[in-house]
Amino acid sequence: MPLEYQIIIAVVLDLICGDPRWFPHPVKLIGRFALFCEPACRKAIPNPRMAGVITVVFVLSATAWIAWGIVFVAGLLHPWLGDVISILLIYTTLAARDLSRHSMEVYENLKKGDLPEARRRVGRIVGRDTDVLDEQGIVRATVESVAENTADGVTAPLLFAFLGGPVGALLYKAVNTLDSTFGYKNERYRKFGWAAARLDDLVNYLPARLTAILVPAAALLTGLNARNSIKIIFRDAHCHPSPNSGLLEASMAGALGVQLGGLNYYFGQPSERPTMGDPLRPIESRDIVRVNTLMFVTYGLLLAGCLAFYIWRS
Repeated sequence: MPLEYQIIIAVVLDLICGDPRWFPHPVKLIGRFALFCEPACRKAIPNPRMAGVITVVFVLSATAWIAWGIVFVAGLLHPWLGDVISILLIYTTLAARDLSRHSMEVYENLKKGDLPEARRRVGRIVGRDTDVLDEQGIVRATVESVAENTADGVTAPLLFAFLGGPVGALLYKAVNTLDSTFGYKNERYRKFGWAAARLDDLVNYLPARLTAILVPAAALLTGLNARNSIKIIFRDAHCHPSPNSGLLEASMAGALGVQLGGLNYYFGQPSERPTMGDPLRPIESRDIVRVNTLMFVTYGLLLAGCLAFYIWRS
């Protein structure tokens, strides 16, 4: 089966099924394997930065070989089995349905006026303290999470699936998982997690920019502010501490006509981040629906663009 057909089926599976909790998710296994490797690498290599580099290389190599081996062996048993395994591996790297579901759970609780439950739900998708957030703070956290994860969980794995099939998609998720596991700026991981964090920035460079380019087009198709989205990308994207996430937050803040960023609390400590976008209107719960619409339309545009490239190339 051609790769583009496998990807289309994987996308449909993700949109219909999301991430069933009973399913043995490879990304979770990669995270556990990374944590398993950490003590041995630290013990074998005294330099924490070099130990982190070796851990990253080892985890990525193992991920690539195991993914390739599973697909290869399945294909030897039967060509259709190889196709099914490839589809399932690509499917596990996509998270559009789950990203939307978790954020819409926040929206539904806000609609019911249940702020404590909305705070609990948003706490599942953000790292900041949520127990003192008011309604606008809950909405802002949710919108920022969807904006940031549009690349990490949706468009980037799709792009790497087109570039490298199931192995490419899983390698991308492995890099992403290594950053989530080790990329903390604390005493334990400041040096050890350097390689994971820098590699994550590198592999997200192209997907983040492609996605940011598509957000104004998605805004145009959904009746949002495409011109303002472009303006805010150029003006505010650099304000974000991440060279990639800022593009997504800025593009969506501009499209929605709201302001993101500002004061957050982490473990009780304040963290002030530059704002992105202009407060053309107050942020409201309906913006969670709007940002999800932007995410899905952007996803569709990238899928259509990649398929068009494949057709043109053939």
